[in-house]
Amino acid sequence: MAAVSPILVTKGLSRSFGGLKAVDDVDFEMAPGEIRALIGPNGAGKTTFVSLVCGRVEPTGGTIIFDGEDVTRLAAHQRVRRGIAYTFQITSVFGNLTAWDNVALAVQRHAGKGPRGARGLREGVQEALLRTGLAGRQGVLAANLAYGHQRLLEVAMGLALKPRLLILDEPTQGLSDGEIDGFVGLVRDIARDATVLLIEHNMDVVMRLADRITVLNAGRILAEGAPDAIRADAEVQQAYLGAPADG
Repeated sequence: MAAVSPILVTKGLSRSFGGLKAVDDVDFEMAPGEIRALIGPNGAGKTTFVSLVCGRVEPTGGTIIFDGEDVTRLAAHQRVRRGIAYTFQITSVFGNLTAWDNVALAVQRHAGKGPRGARGLREGVQEALLRTGLAGRQGVLAANLAYGHQRLLEVAMGLALKPRLLILDEPTQGLSDGEIDGFVGLVRDIARDATVLLIEHNMDVVMRLADRITVLNAGRILAEGAPDAIRADAEVQQAYLGAPADG
């Protein structure tokens, strides 16, 4: 049986800000359909790393391969078209638009035109809102949603892009315990059709969801492996586990 090619590969990926190496020579691979958690202490380089992958930040070195294509120099919107979607650590919804309209903006990227496009737009928005538990709030202005629901709206917007790789940056921040349980189920559902890269400070969520965990520290990979192996790793425990971290 032939080996499955990774959907995402970085080779020597680096980003410096002045004298600070935020991401330092990172080699990384993800398999299609995987749920991978990216953890580490504050300032470890997690958000910079995923910003490099999605094209929001330009690398100072290295390459990014997505589904066999070198996307290192592609703009963020070009990567979206290829199937990379990223929800931000800080909510980036349009506060003066309803939840429905926020998701519709994302669906429009692939809905097409004419009656068929209008139907596809409507169905795409309804599906994304339903999957994230926001169907009952579709007419509410995003600015009037609770913070946790704004985070879920961001996930809905990401889903509406029909991504092949969905990057979630601190998605459970602001969610209640019940909403977190629903989110865990949602990510497992998403992983049936897409690959998920998750930055998350809630270690219970990480351990429940992740197939594999990558630990960053000072911009470099400290450890990588299954949840039980990461939990038992002495270096990881010293650098991160057991100490609060949320960035």
